[in-house]
Amino acid sequence: MAGGTRRDEQVKATREALLAAAERLFAEHGVYAIANRQISEAAGQGNNTAVSYHFGTKVDLVRALVRRHAEPMEALRARMLADIGDSDELRDWVDCAVRPVTGHLEELGCPSWYARFIAQVSADPALYAITEEEYYGTSPSLRKLEDGLTRCVPGLPEAVRAERALMTRHLIVQMSVERERALADNTPTARPTWHDAATGLVDAIVALWQAPVMSGP
Repeated sequence: MAGGTRRDEQVKATREALLAAAERLFAEHGVYAIANRQISEAAGQGNNTAVSYHFGTKVDLVRALVRRHAEPMEALRARMLADIGDSDELRDWVDCAVRPVTGHLEELGCPSWYARFIAQVSADPALYAITEEEYYGTSPSLRKLEDGLTRCVPGLPEAVRAERALMTRHLIVQMSVERERALADNTPTARPTWHDAATGLVDAIVALWQAPVMSGP
């Protein structure tokens, strides 16, 4: 039994090292610019087949990385949604869209690579579909969040709601990338903390959802 436990711990440690190395390399260079061999080397693994052995294909590895972060953010979002109940305040729902991401990034410490990894993945349609499936396909909290936002802007046409939801996602990702990169490079930031950065982002996204809809050319 003790031998089995040690083996399990070794496998877990190896998987974590591979995930951490892959996330950093993908964030810095892009998913398809990095070979499995480079990930193994960066993780301190002498076996060049370690990635395929532990995860399978590169797509499987990306899925594992997405899931690694989706689960803690789901927990954060679920707690926030429970706190606001059936609020009719738009800002409450936007908070629930923004702060699970920024809160998770804060918990990761510095440097982190998650925001830049997601930005790289989002630029590829096939890989972006994986994030959609992992984040939105199995997340009760995101479905509840979408319903809450919809109730707060009942006058918006469906196509405009979908457009602004997409804008919201891109703003969250790109502004997180900017702050994550600045912190990693020790560059001064406009907002001193992730909490403050989230507040500024929420301000902008609330204004986005409340913006008038212009018709015509």
